[in-house]
Amino acid sequence: MSPRPPSTPADEPHEGAARLTGDQLVAINRFPDDNPNPVMRIYADGHLIYANPASEPVRKAIGVEVGQPVPGDALGRFEDVGADRGFVEFTWENRTYAVWPVPIRDLNFTNLYGMDVTAERAIVKFPDQNPNPVFRIDWHGRLVYANPASTSLVEGLGLTTGSVLPLDLRESLLTRARAAERSTVEVEAAGRAYELLPVDVPEFGFVNVYGTDVTAVNERERLARENERLLLNILPEPIAQRLRDGEPLIADRFDDVTLLFADIVEFTRLSSTLTAPELVGVLNDVFTVFDELVDRHGLEKVKTIGDAYMVVGGMPERSDDHTIRVAAMALELAGCVGRIDAATRLGITFRIGIHRGPVVAGVIGTKKFIYDVWGDTVNVASRMESLGIPGRVQVSQAVVDRLDGTFRLEPRGLVDVKGKGPTPTYWLLERRASAS
Repeated sequence: MSPRPPSTPADEPHEGAARLTGDQLVAINRFPDDNPNPVMRIYADGHLIYANPASEPVRKAIGVEVGQPVPGDALGRFEDVGADRGFVEFTWENRTYAVWPVPIRDLNFTNLYGMDVTAERAIVKFPDQNPNPVFRIDWHGRLVYANPASTSLVEGLGLTTGSVLPLDLRESLLTRARAAERSTVEVEAAGRAYELLPVDVPEFGFVNVYGTDVTAVNERERLARENERLLLNILPEPIAQRLRDGEPLIADRFDDVTLLFADIVEFTRLSSTLTAPELVGVLNDVFTVFDELVDRHGLEKVKTIGDAYMVVGGMPERSDDHTIRVAAMALELAGCVGRIDAATRLGITFRIGIHRGPVVAGVIGTKKFIYDVWGDTVNVASRMESLGIPGRVQVSQAVVDRLDGTFRLEPRGLVDVKGKGPTPTYWLLERRASAS
């Protein structure tokens, strides 16, 4: 693509030329100093005798001022193209100018008419060496150019020069180009992921599309999400955030939490009758139900220990109704597990125990770390489970005090709890209809 020379004024003479008429002198005095395009004049002896303000970058590129001789290499270039009205290009500060020499032989000088062709040169000299995909479409969505780096992308989209982009992609790109949005469209082609940025080029009636291969970026983001998911399977989100923030030691005291222990009755006997895949499959099915109930009731899973499952309410985010939520989960658990085919077939039942009180919680370990809780409350909650009866939920007096009439309970009597002696306990039966 060759730039068209700018429209030029009549080839008026300069006062330095021989035999100037009065009319010619008037024309000289009206020379377009305010022309936005570069205009200059070189006398026959090679001196620059005129230059308008717009020609400053061209003069600097040539290396000449008005009154000075034009360097020989520039004169030679003008002479080479002068006869056939060709042009010479100069570059200054990242701008490209085309300059047309027009000899006025009767008056012994040459007029130079220039034009900024930076944008046009960017189009003509499209970056074939660009390592990133770049292609061009017209406003009908037809592919009119693609650089070598876009070969895999273009072929992966099933395109060739002259073909039309698929409707969804075409509309997405052209809509963004019309709105001048700096937003991208993501596509997959030849097993790679690309972000495409459309840029309208109104001067030439087409849209440039700049591609970026984001396959590696997407994979890193996917791995980051997977790592985050795994981290949140181990730690509560607030604790995970504190670790991400670089907190070296996480240890907190909670004055009032509710702990639940659930244990599969006679699990050792059951495990001896199952193959390894069957055993792990049953545990996975059962504990998946536990996990769903924990999320539904806004509680935290602390850990599993073999066939035992430990839940806490009221930490790490404190709440006022954690005991009620733990009790509701305990009653719902039996019904949910009963809907698991393998659990029903094997006759799986649980002992469940609940206690309330203060604990210390924190993260231990540096490689295989866990979030755990310690204290007398943990021990008593564990005893409530181990001293219970299959299929029932045993709770302590501290739990009863907090349930405040929202559940029906049945006194069991005194139970000899290790380290506590005879201790009153209760069976949790159901939630009262008025409190549901």
